[in-house]
Amino acid sequence: MILELLVEPLTFEFMRNALAIGVLMGVLGAVVGSYLIVQQIGMIGDVIAHAVIPGLSIAFYLGINLSVGAFIAGILSALVVAGIRTRSRVKVDAAMALTLTSFLGLGVILITVLKTNRLDLTHILFGDILGVRPTDVWQTLVVTLFILVLTKLFYKELLFYTFDPLGAQASGLPVTAMYFGLICAITLTIVASMQTVGVLLVISLLVGPAITAYLLVKELHQMMFVGAIIGVISSITGMYISYYLNVPSGPAIVMVVFGFFLLAFLFSPTQGILTEPGTVSRTARMLEKLKNLN
Repeated sequence: MILELLVEPLTFEFMRNALAIGVLMGVLGAVVGSYLIVQQIGMIGDVIAHAVIPGLSIAFYLGINLSVGAFIAGILSALVVAGIRTRSRVKVDAAMALTLTSFLGLGVILITVLKTNRLDLTHILFGDILGVRPTDVWQTLVVTLFILVLTKLFYKELLFYTFDPLGAQASGLPVTAMYFGLICAITLTIVASMQTVGVLLVISLLVGPAITAYLLVKELHQMMFVGAIIGVISSITGMYISYYLNVPSGPAIVMVVFGFFLLAFLFSPTQGILTEPGTVSRTARMLEKLKNLN
């Protein structure tokens, strides 16, 4: 019975494509997201996810690949945030908020002015993982392998830069180039995710598995590995929930991601609010006092 439930969705090509791209996005999101969480710039993913809309509109109007326009707009938004942060007294969170709303507003205006109303914003914002094509799977596979290879090659340098940017700069590492590379990786991840959970929900795959792993392990490479497992399981589970309960696939994946985080938040061996050593000791002492009173 269980085997039949697992196999039945695989008889459909759209489900096989959706599961494949979900697995790839689970891995890619966790690896890139781990750097965001450790550097405490998780919101930059949300900024870029919203900022791609102007690029999509311009690319649609010019008749070029939408991914190219989205990538350029995403990079530009990150550079705007970096420029505001480094050239003024404005804090990074305020710079992100301003950039996000500005690019989003510009995108809506461009859709109206350029008369690109055929651009399906609902599809872009919320995704359609069941509508992915084999070419989308291959594109995501190439992006995933590319980022994984670069992460492996420059892991030590990225690790140094992630935990000690000033020390990395003092030692001669090209920190500006490394920051730009990280932004490119984030933007590529978001562009690859437009067909799956959409730009508004991609932040969940970037942040959710990574912060869940952050509560469970201590080392960055362990965080990536555990986060990738959580991302893959979340994508597969969300797809099966979507298939059998007839609910939207993207939100289903996101809610599974949140479910894993909630479990780690409550029951992490070292940081869970119900299981951390201090909480367990206090609970045991309280129970002992109640027992003595009785």
